[in-house]
Amino acid sequence: SPAGVGSPRLCSTRGAPEGVNKPVIDRIIRVDHAGEYGANRIYAGQMAVLGRSSVGPIIQQMWNQEKDHLKKFSELMVAYRVRPTVLLPFWNVAGFVLGAGSALLGRKGAMACTVAVEESISDHYNSQIRTLIEEDPEKYKEILQTIKQFRDDELEHHDIGLEHHAEA
Repeated sequence: SPAGVGSPRLCSTRGAPEGVNKPVIDRIIRVDHAGEYGANRIYAGQMAVLGRSSVGPIIQQMWNQEKDHLKKFSELMVAYRVRPTVLLPFWNVAGFVLGAGSALLGRKGAMACTVAVEESISDHYNSQIRTLIEEDPEKYKEILQTIKQFRDDELEHHDIGLEHHAEA
């Protein structure tokens, strides 16, 4: 770079689209980013314990979807200029401990954790979908589509857990 000039900072020039309810969008994106971050840490903990077991590939498949969810919410945070929660360090540790701890109970314990977490997340996404539809479904079309798809993925994870004897 020229003398006296530091490296350029990369930043998004796009803020929230015109007319959006910024506090609502900020809360939704921040909470969903934190939730997907926590889910990633839960699956990381489960894989640390059960990764080489017969259920390892199933957990990995669900984790890969969670990684995609986290990536998308990270992108939305930049696009909408939303700050992350200050609780990320907590989610980092707590998520991993929950995942590893449930996996130490065996595959049924890990799947029970998956069912409980995914059911809660699906309910949460449904609540957000209702909020955004009440606000303006056309204005929030992109984020609604994302949340609906991720909700469906979470419900699929829930059902996979049930198929693998979570209730036992």
